[in-house]
Amino acid sequence: MSRTRRKLTTIFCADVQDYSRLMGSDEEGTLAALKSSRDAMARLIEAHEGRVVNTWGDGLIAEFPSVVEAVRAAIDVQNELAGLNAGRRGDARMDYRIGLNLGDVIADGDDIYGDGVNIAARLQASAPAGGIVISSTVYDQVRNKLAVGFEFLGALTVKNIEGGVPSYAVQIGTAEGTASQTRGSGWGRKGLSDRGSPAADTGAGQARIVERVARGHRISGVLAIAAVAVVAINLLSWEGTFWARWPLFALALIAVLRCLWTSTRLDRGLALLGAAGFAVLAINLLSWEGRFWAVWPLLGIAVAAGIRWLTRRPRR
Repeated sequence: MSRTRRKLTTIFCADVQDYSRLMGSDEEGTLAALKSSRDAMARLIEAHEGRVVNTWGDGLIAEFPSVVEAVRAAIDVQNELAGLNAGRRGDARMDYRIGLNLGDVIADGDDIYGDGVNIAARLQASAPAGGIVISSTVYDQVRNKLAVGFEFLGALTVKNIEGGVPSYAVQIGTAEGTASQTRGSGWGRKGLSDRGSPAADTGAGQARIVERVARGHRISGVLAIAAVAVVAINLLSWEGTFWARWPLFALALIAVLRCLWTSTRLDRGLALLGAAGFAVLAINLLSWEGRFWAVWPLLGIAVAAGIRWLTRRPRR
């Protein structure tokens, strides 16, 4: 017989916008899309050390020991689902709404219950399609740790919660502090229950996500073309020296730094130290004169990385 206990956890709640309409127009296609999106969510949740608690119909509940990883997982989920939607016609898109809350819950076996779960579900129901809404308890833990913007939405009315739950919209792809630029959107400061149709926010949010993915692909393509061009010029004007190794090294370093800067999964301090180690090692090898001088800079970088690892903020 399972024993109930209480615990503090981050609850992740997601469901599909207009699921009934999608099933009514194409049952088999909608079911296939649901399975595909569920598989993607489960993979990303597990990658961020979360656990899928339950699924029902078009809904999913998961929990995370880390608040930061829960928000990162939600962002990665919406980005990946936007990519899956890119090949679907407009009325067949499967857009998810996600709500996140940090709260005390009752754990009974593998299931969780309580106001903490109910709040996450209410936040999810109030989010626009393709959007993420978090409670103030989540915001307080992540506001200085993630390179995204947050827009204050006011207090969300929730049953049995006096005074409501202050909530925030996560602005995927924008830097924190730029939220004020979108105050004119359908998100109302008086609270989620006062705002009208989320259609305008849905289109804007999805457009930002798709543009971010497309921009990343364009940059990667430009770097790859530049690398091919440099090698071709070196070979076509060959004079016995492969000078292209230095431009190639510079392009590789740009690509690595770009990936580190845009990633929401890595500790940036450790990642940048790793990039510095890669650069030092590459320079030593590319300019090899019989001496491995990079050992001393690499030792210093390793010490700095160890200090960073030991002094970084622990996960909650």
